[in-house]
Amino acid sequence: MIVVPHGDLETRTYEISYRRLRLLLGAAGGLLVLFIIMAASWWYIAAQAARVPALEREVARLEEERRQVAELARALAEAEAQYERVRNLLGATGDAKQPEPVLPPLRQESSLQDAGPQQPSQPDAWPLSEAGYITRRMAAGESNHPGIDIAVPKDSYIRAAGPGVVSAAGTDEVYGQFVLIDHGGGIESMYGHASRLFVAPGDRVERHEVIALSGSTGRSTAPHLHFEVRRNGEAIDPLVMIRQP
Repeated sequence: MIVVPHGDLETRTYEISYRRLRLLLGAAGGLLVLFIIMAASWWYIAAQAARVPALEREVARLEEERRQVAELARALAEAEAQYERVRNLLGATGDAKQPEPVLPPLRQESSLQDAGPQQPSQPDAWPLSEAGYITRRMAAGESNHPGIDIAVPKDSYIRAAGPGVVSAAGTDEVYGQFVLIDHGGGIESMYGHASRLFVAPGDRVERHEVIALSGSTGRSTAPHLHFEVRRNGEAIDPLVMIRQP
């Protein structure tokens, strides 16, 4: 490379080897690629940052919906309890004969310790496709309630809490359309107030398999699942066995 300074007759000559020229061009290309990557990263970060206010508004909206659903769940629990009290009062003074239940009767409720050790065939999975809200827990005494009530939208998937064989499925005066699954070893699980059944007695079901749709059949004031676990015919609190979502 020859350089001729302005107004000077003397020239200057610089020599650059081909190898050095390639290194310089490579360095320039690397800097260009690095610049492009940094520009793209900055654009991506800026785009994500612009989404933050919208995401915060969405989170706030979902929190408000969750709060409203929780209030509705509490109102449902109160309505269910009031309904049971009124029904008990009417049943105590009325002369009408109560219909025979389809489900086998329960024995006296056992203590929480009666659940026994965990077995592979025990119903330990959440019996619904969504979390729902527990509006009523297991209770003894005057407010006898041998299972839990989980409020969910109508036609939510009801899933088997564990593998087993359907020992009964049909319609009961109290629990409406129901499914009773025998898990072996004296362990059973029951799913009540369904709107539609997908299994029949004798069917083999697996854990998480859809067996019915939730509803409000039988003695019910709103869509929910009544879920029971029984050991040798005695009610066990399902919450000591199942894994809540």
